[in-house]
Amino acid sequence: MITELLLWSSITLIIMAGCYNTSLYVLSRRRIRRSRTDRRDRFYVFLLACLNEEKVLSESLARITSLPARNFMALVIDDGSDDRTSEIALAADPTLVRLHRRTPPNARRGKGAALNDGVRHLRESGLLAGHDPADVVLCVVDADGRLDPHVVQSVDPYFDDPRTGAVQVCVRMYNRHLGLLARMQDMEFVVYGDVFQSARRSIGSVGMGGNGQFMRLSALNTLDGDGPWSDSLTEDLDLGVRLIAKGWTNQHCTTAAVSQQAVLSLRRLIRQRSRWFQGHLQSAGLVPLILRDVPTRPALDLLYHLSSPVLILLTSLLPLSFLVAVGATTVASVQVGHPLVSPMWLLGPYLLSFTAAYAYGFVYAKRERDLGLVRSVLLAHVFVFYGYIWFAAGWWGFWRMLTGQRGWLKTART
Repeated sequence: MITELLLWSSITLIIMAGCYNTSLYVLSRRRIRRSRTDRRDRFYVFLLACLNEEKVLSESLARITSLPARNFMALVIDDGSDDRTSEIALAADPTLVRLHRRTPPNARRGKGAALNDGVRHLRESGLLAGHDPADVVLCVVDADGRLDPHVVQSVDPYFDDPRTGAVQVCVRMYNRHLGLLARMQDMEFVVYGDVFQSARRSIGSVGMGGNGQFMRLSALNTLDGDGPWSDSLTEDLDLGVRLIAKGWTNQHCTTAAVSQQAVLSLRRLIRQRSRWFQGHLQSAGLVPLILRDVPTRPALDLLYHLSSPVLILLTSLLPLSFLVAVGATTVASVQVGHPLVSPMWLLGPYLLSFTAAYAYGFVYAKRERDLGLVRSVLLAHVFVFYGYIWFAAGWWGFWRMLTGQRGWLKTART
């Protein structure tokens, strides 16, 4: 009886999620047209919060300093590193790259704290003197982030609309060719950007992703608190919601991307996702803000998004309950001497689990044309099983939440 209840509850959740995902897929296919307005000269500041990033920082700074933009700089925020991070920053072009060091006991308190201190340094150092906050755009780039050369040209038109507070670009894995695990992470971010984020442009609930997020300084200035970023493990999620609550519009740019390093170890990947999961659990504190200050349509989508940790934990029971049901049916079939179900009994679970794979494969094939549609759809079938890592990460993150662990589980670079 309990097994059947779990099975049907999980199936109900999957059907609900499937209807939601289908609706977003349809919305994501809509083209968003922007009206042309007079262009303005803006000052771009790339913020890189770094903790022991000597392995990847040099390449990222080289990409930033070679951008074909006229008015920009990069600020490396060394968050108490004990490797060559600061040396690499100082060795870069001094006219375009500045270094801000954080030392104990203030250092190593999380990415949000490092970014807040970086913005504070920008204001107090005079580096932004003479610039209108409405025309200053801050971009958060992870230390392993590699921005497309045309990223500023792609993002800048969105800020012609004075209501735009932030723009998130696509995220890719630059080492996606190094194995199936890396390829799955690339597909994950492509699907999230090209389906979910693109659809949310029409809803008004676009989220920030932490890497490749561009924000108008005047928008950040309207946020309450000691700084724009919270101390949550998913400070980017919090920031996006708080901007929407203040009446700003978040946009998603599909024509430019930031590429980052995929995690090549399954254990490290689950460790990373457990941090994200725990951060989503922490973000439940945003619910009163959403109910009070966000319009109904984006509020409903944001509430559904914030409920995803609970849905993941509940859905994780489906594989177990399905296996128990199959085992019980097999035992019963042996006892009566003939099969109790036909092979068609497997069609339902297949349709529930893999229908989305065809849509995801189609979306990914448009980004990775060398793979072709058939291979992309086959990879999307593997992607369904790859999604099970969220079950392990979810329970790990939930356990960390229960035991009061709030440390920053930094992902090691290679």
